[in-house]
Amino acid sequence: MKRVLLVLAVLFLFTAPVYAAEEAPAAPVSIDQMINDTISPVATWASDKVFYAINIRGQDVPLIILWLMAIGLFTTFYYGFANIRFFKLTLGLLAGKHQSEEGRGQISNWQALSTSLSSTVGLGNIAGVAIAISLGGPGATVWMILMGLFGMSTKFVECALGIKYRQINKDGVASGGPMYYLSKGFADRGFGPLGKGLAIFFAICAIGGSLGGGNMFQANQSYAIAVEATGGQASFLSGQGWLFGIILAVLVGMAIIGGIRSIARVAEKIFPTMAGIYLLAALTIILFNINQLPDAVMVIIEGAFNPTAAAGGLLGVMVAGVQRAVFSNESGIGSAAITYAAVKSDSHIGQGLISMLNPFIDTVIICTLTALVISITGVYSGDMEAIAQSDIKGILLTARAFATLGDWTIYWLAISVFLFAYSTLIAWYYIGEKGLTYLVGRGKNDSHVIAFKVFYCSFTVIGAAANLSAVIAFTDAMIFAMAIPNVIALYVMAPEIKKDLQQYLKGIGK
Repeated sequence: MKRVLLVLAVLFLFTAPVYAAEEAPAAPVSIDQMINDTISPVATWASDKVFYAINIRGQDVPLIILWLMAIGLFTTFYYGFANIRFFKLTLGLLAGKHQSEEGRGQISNWQALSTSLSSTVGLGNIAGVAIAISLGGPGATVWMILMGLFGMSTKFVECALGIKYRQINKDGVASGGPMYYLSKGFADRGFGPLGKGLAIFFAICAIGGSLGGGNMFQANQSYAIAVEATGGQASFLSGQGWLFGIILAVLVGMAIIGGIRSIARVAEKIFPTMAGIYLLAALTIILFNINQLPDAVMVIIEGAFNPTAAAGGLLGVMVAGVQRAVFSNESGIGSAAITYAAVKSDSHIGQGLISMLNPFIDTVIICTLTALVISITGVYSGDMEAIAQSDIKGILLTARAFATLGDWTIYWLAISVFLFAYSTLIAWYYIGEKGLTYLVGRGKNDSHVIAFKVFYCSFTVIGAAANLSAVIAFTDAMIFAMAIPNVIALYVMAPEIKKDLQQYLKGIGK
């Protein structure tokens, strides 16, 4: 228990205010402002470190973006475009074809896919797409789609490794993910200390990522749309982010109390509901504006390859699209490998192939529809400078697009956003928990896990009250930092998975 308290204390210190001898402020500071003042310095520091950029033809390009683009291209070519060749096979595997009904683990194929999608199909698909368009114009959509397709191959290899190297305890609890294939896989190759060090780094980042992107960003944007739906500045929720966060934290606590089985049961019910509601709404808007669809598509394509200088040029558009795509589908991050490690299956290659559906559904389908809604409704003016100075960013830009169909659609969007955020919150809790238990164990009577549940829910309150820019900076830094050790493992262990894939295909007659 002492170790887990030490880890949580260090994390808290990174988000605790530093007081200096100053004169007392003339006016009282709100709770929301106190929280935001606390988060902002940490967010800035983390973002500067993780998103270290190099200048290419006048455009600052973060090295971490190039890092993730490279692994997406590498896995796609190295595995012979498995994302395309085995797409039909993947659908069959999800339906149970070529798979034994028996297998070690805790959750089913559908529960694993739903839980993984719940952690990725979140507000990155609604607010993240709007942010990408705000920064790089509609053309950023094309690069999001391409990154989603490349990400399918990356997702395959990391989830296959997550299951192959998972650890199943005597009580049947499964634990897996980059922490385990880094430590075990590298040890098998004679690099034990290096693998262990990278595994520890990943576990720490997984905890931070769960608190940031999996928690605070979701709470922040769901609060923003709740205020918008209940009257904007006149809403009774305006300036009460902490109160909204408390309510949301209680709901999250109710779902995560039973562990992965409870989370998976909730996820497999919420995911089809939330996806169905959102897709129906998006398709309705597109149908009502069907005459503008060709023009919207042309704007997206032209913006991808002939962007304006205000959009940052070609590199600026690419960076905006790729960054939000990775934040949305998390390919190369390693988070899905942790979730899939709990699936009831002894075929790591089969489950790895199923996991390729995650980026396809998340980015290629849902993100594309969001971009079309924003472009087809005309809420995106094309004036990048005006957008940069506007307060209508993130989820609010998407809300404006939905409102073109009628003021009532804000409620439709609010319900979708809440379900997206809630499902992501509960799914990312599990990822953070596994990072913590890898570092300090479960503790006597699961004491460490219980402590983390309380700690995690407290960050839901922080996220709802914090400023959007601070949340995005902290979110991106923690989640993208997970990619550093994970991608190293994917390169090192690629030949092993390629050999396993060839044997698996031979075994099923493919």
